[in-house]
Amino acid sequence: MNLMNVVLSIVAVLAVAFGFWQAKKAAQASEDRSLARAHAEKELAVAKERTMREAEAEAKAFRERAQREAEATRKEAELKVKEEALKARTELEKQLQERQGALEKQEQRIQSKEESLDKKNQSIEAKQKDLDALKEKRQAEVEQLQAKQVEAKELIEKQVQKLEEVANLTREDARKELIEGLEHMAKMDAARTVRRIEEEAQEEAMKKARWTIGAAIQRIASDVVCETAVSSVQLPSDDLKGRIIGREGRNIRALEKATGCDLIVDETPEAIVVSSFDPIRREVARQAILKLIADGRIHPARIEEVVEKVKVDMDQHLKELGEAAAIELGFPDVHPKLHKLIGRLNYRTSYGQNVLEHTKEVARLAEYMATEMGADAKLARRAGLFHDIGKAIDREVEGTHIEIGMELMKRFGEKEPVIHAMSCHHGDFEPRTVEAMLITAADALSAARPGARREMLETYVQRLAKLEDIANSYEGVQKSFAMQAGREIRIMVDAGVVNDDKAYWLAKDVSRRIESEMQYPGQIKVTVMRETRAVEFAR
Repeated sequence: MNLMNVVLSIVAVLAVAFGFWQAKKAAQASEDRSLARAHAEKELAVAKERTMREAEAEAKAFRERAQREAEATRKEAELKVKEEALKARTELEKQLQERQGALEKQEQRIQSKEESLDKKNQSIEAKQKDLDALKEKRQAEVEQLQAKQVEAKELIEKQVQKLEEVANLTREDARKELIEGLEHMAKMDAARTVRRIEEEAQEEAMKKARWTIGAAIQRIASDVVCETAVSSVQLPSDDLKGRIIGREGRNIRALEKATGCDLIVDETPEAIVVSSFDPIRREVARQAILKLIADGRIHPARIEEVVEKVKVDMDQHLKELGEAAAIELGFPDVHPKLHKLIGRLNYRTSYGQNVLEHTKEVARLAEYMATEMGADAKLARRAGLFHDIGKAIDREVEGTHIEIGMELMKRFGEKEPVIHAMSCHHGDFEPRTVEAMLITAADALSAARPGARREMLETYVQRLAKLEDIANSYEGVQKSFAMQAGREIRIMVDAGVVNDDKAYWLAKDVSRRIESEMQYPGQIKVTVMRETRAVEFAR
């Protein structure tokens, strides 16, 4: 119906439009055409009627087609719904079958587990019966053992009473003696074990000492050697730094090669640093740089010439220093080759103390003590002059400075008493003469003198007193003596109270307390001395 209404509306609109057009055309036409207009109106009415009939027929056909399509769509939808329902039903039935199968399998597993549990319960019940029977049996055995223990305790008590009656000791006294004996045996065994372990450790330590010292020097030497291993050369102006370095560094390389020292040219204003562990080389380099600056000619050939001249002058200067020291101490007969070695000591230090001045001081102290004691003062003074002569070349020759010094003395014709006296000042050899003992004492006095090695008097005295207080606090100590400027302490003990093993333990305990309670440079040697003296008078 809607389609029909639409068609009718369209036809009406077309008709109205056509009427207007015909009216307009008729108005313009002549009256002669009025008949034609009537005829046209008649034809229009016929066309309109025909159009209406065609529209109604087309609308009817459209409605029938639409009805057929709607019916087909409805049937197709019903068919699709039925197919989906059939598919869902099939899937549901399949899932139900799967679940039914899973439930059946689960029921079978549960049934098998129940059967297994029943069997285990039966086995446990049987074992429980066996355990109960075994428990009753063990209970009976325990009761028998307890009865036997009571009897054993009574027997032991009777035996202990008999032992106390025989030994005249109570149980507590016997236990105390037994514990003391065991403690003594344990301490003695421990002392022997510790001594053996320390001997082995010392042997092993000697093998590793060189490597350890080398590693320590590599790690920390740069922090502690600046004061004694470098020299500073003042320049008139910073412009000279460039001339000393030279084109592409050839001048500074020539200086380092000729002197064997490292030259450091940094941001320090008007100064160059000379670095070397050898003080003689460092001094040669310093004087060579000063001469080159004063001369103004700085090139590799001139550098080599100046360095060689400075070395010759340095040798002469060392000889003059050694000769002056020997004459000052009253020995004009010293071998000329020893003069240079004595002069080299002027550029060597020990704990901040100039070795040449230390040597003169030892010689004078030994002479004074020898004079007071009636010994050979000249021999003591001469041995004091040469006691550290080995330090002049100990960096060039292998061995200790004492061994090197003895070899030098023998080579240059010194007498045996002088060699013996100078060789004993560190305890490496047993002194056989009074002069040898005096050299040892004088060396210790010169090194221990407050201020000689950068140590305050108050700190020095406090350390000596603290050392003796620690040693005297132990049982069996009779006397203690702090020696060698506090680098050694000797402890005299009562031989009746402290045996050899206890003496060893005493030395260990004192050293541990010193390490934990005191602050000191270097190391401190702890020596415990024990001796038995039998004194009787013949009347």
